[in-house]
Amino acid sequence: MEPLRPQRRTAARVLDTLTPALILLSAVTAEDGGAMEELTTEKEAEESHRQDSVNLLTFIMLLTLTILTIWLFKHRRVRFLHETGLAMIYGLLVGVILRYGIPATSYHNKTPPSCSLKEGPVSTVLLNISGKFFEYTLKGEINSREIHNVEQNDMLRKVTFDPEVFFNILLPPIIFHAGYSLKKRHFFRNMGSIITYAFLGTAISCFVIGNLMYGVVKLMQVLGQLTDKFYYTDCLFFGAIMSATDPVTVLAIFNDLHADGDLYALLFGESVMNDAVAIVLSSSIVAYQPSGANTHMFDTAAFFKSVGVFIGIFSGSFVMGAATGVVTALVTKFTKLHCFPLLETALFFLMSWSTFLLAEACGFTGVVAVLFCGITQAHYTYNNLSAESTQRTKQLFEVLHFLAENFIFSYMGLALFTFQNHIFSPIFIIGAFISIFIGRAFNIYPLSFFLNLGRRHKIKGNFQHMMMFAGLRGAMAFALAIRDTATYARQMMFTTTLLVVFFTVWVFGGGTTPMLSVLHIRVGVDPDQDQQPCTDSFQVLQGEGPQAEGQSKTKQESAWLFRLWYTFDHNYLKPILTHSGPPLTSTLPAYCSPLASCLTSQQAYENQLRDDPDFMRGDGGGDLSFTFGDTTIMANGASGSGGGGWRRGGNSRSVGLEHERQEERQHLGGGAGARAGLP
Repeated sequence: MEPLRPQRRTAARVLDTLTPALILLSAVTAEDGGAMEELTTEKEAEESHRQDSVNLLTFIMLLTLTILTIWLFKHRRVRFLHETGLAMIYGLLVGVILRYGIPATSYHNKTPPSCSLKEGPVSTVLLNISGKFFEYTLKGEINSREIHNVEQNDMLRKVTFDPEVFFNILLPPIIFHAGYSLKKRHFFRNMGSIITYAFLGTAISCFVIGNLMYGVVKLMQVLGQLTDKFYYTDCLFFGAIMSATDPVTVLAIFNDLHADGDLYALLFGESVMNDAVAIVLSSSIVAYQPSGANTHMFDTAAFFKSVGVFIGIFSGSFVMGAATGVVTALVTKFTKLHCFPLLETALFFLMSWSTFLLAEACGFTGVVAVLFCGITQAHYTYNNLSAESTQRTKQLFEVLHFLAENFIFSYMGLALFTFQNHIFSPIFIIGAFISIFIGRAFNIYPLSFFLNLGRRHKIKGNFQHMMMFAGLRGAMAFALAIRDTATYARQMMFTTTLLVVFFTVWVFGGGTTPMLSVLHIRVGVDPDQDQQPCTDSFQVLQGEGPQAEGQSKTKQESAWLFRLWYTFDHNYLKPILTHSGPPLTSTLPAYCSPLASCLTSQQAYENQLRDDPDFMRGDGGGDLSFTFGDTTIMANGASGSGGGGWRRGGNSRSVGLEHERQEERQHLGGGAGARAGLP
């Protein structure tokens, strides 16, 4: 045993010598493993960044190709296809290439692990892999038929966008531009009809389409064509999103041909307003939750709750949008931002866009808020902007509107082939087309009949037929449909919505020019020279001059409500919020003179003197004097101090109305119409 002791000592020495080397080797191995993981992560991040760049580049190339092609069409005077329809075609071609032009690779795991959850899939999963925690996020459901093509599905999924991108980024400039470019003269003289079509007509269309589609769903159940749940509330939701019209193609052609201004105003005003009504209506239907076990049956309490939700959301959104416009008007009036046009334009842009986000954050509807913000900005804030900012804001929102709308239509074409969960049901699709046609007819013809009972100048039959024909579906219907595609019913609705938008834009949009000829609707109309008195009962924007004295009297007798609003706006709101209108020192009572002097700017006195020289004060004798705050300027060049009162000569309302026309012509002088341009 003794001879073995030296061998043990030698082995111990060798082990002691190798231990640091083994520890160092294990440390180096661990560092190499960590370095490999970091390198893999960096490569994945770089690959993801490259893929995102390719996706955005694809859409930019689509928009570039659309612009060049539509220039060729305009150069050749081709009107059968609008740029939105062209963008959809290019999107379809790219979608076909992505779907069928790239070979599919097989998924390495033939039998994915299974688990059962009572409350559905969770959005985030944490996994413990060899002592390290990894986070996995839900990308969406994969079609069971495509389970072995996960790599291709993942590639197709990468070219899709979060639906909130459409609502928070792409929709605001489209809706704001609609309100900001609104042609007030034609809009307000048809206000009653526009509100009737937008509110009552949209509600009628929603319930007609919803009830007819519920019958279609019951038929599908009988025929065994329905494989999952489809409730009555789902049908009403489909009716709401299908009631949002977007006749952008028709309006663009109207603008190019200078079609009748009142028909244009009816279509444009209805489409602008009913987008807002449709989105609030859809939110109210989603909020419809009867108590008890029958959660999808009619319940009186739940119905009135939904009505209250509709009124609350719409009115709150309206107030928020108008308030933001008023705040912007006050800021631009009482600061000297006009000396820095870049800052002025940036503030205008941020305040306008923040309206949408503020309304959404407060639980209201950003579409309604940003629409009325645009109308308020055009009516008040626009008058306070510098000449450079007026041009910048018009051009900025016009470009953003054009790019956003064509981006959405390009994505529609792409989504037809890249969306993973399409459900094509021929019965549902055919039923949808029939229901939409009937719903539009119940909207236009009965309401036009009742409106004509109160209009001195009727909505003619050819106007009604054109409005029926122009009920296209577009960006708003698509954005509402894609916002929720989690259930079987919503997936079927999304697929059908895409097909409806394609058909109406291509067929009805392309047939607009021939339809104008068939219906004998006049074109080549100069909107500033158009004196056709096709007006609602409260039109007061015409009727000036001796030859129109009888007309003006009739209008004044029946236009008391609108005249009250116009008088209040012209005498008080515009002087408070802008530099235009009569000075508050001439409209407010004498005891309010300190407040009036504070709220009236020097520019307001100068503008009033330039636009209305009959604002004057007589001091006796033959001299005339003009008072600006505390300074009186004499007609003979003398000046003195004093706060004499103002006296108006002539027809002040006529002067104010003519000033309104001049502002409107200036506001629309550099812009185009129809959500892409006005006549």
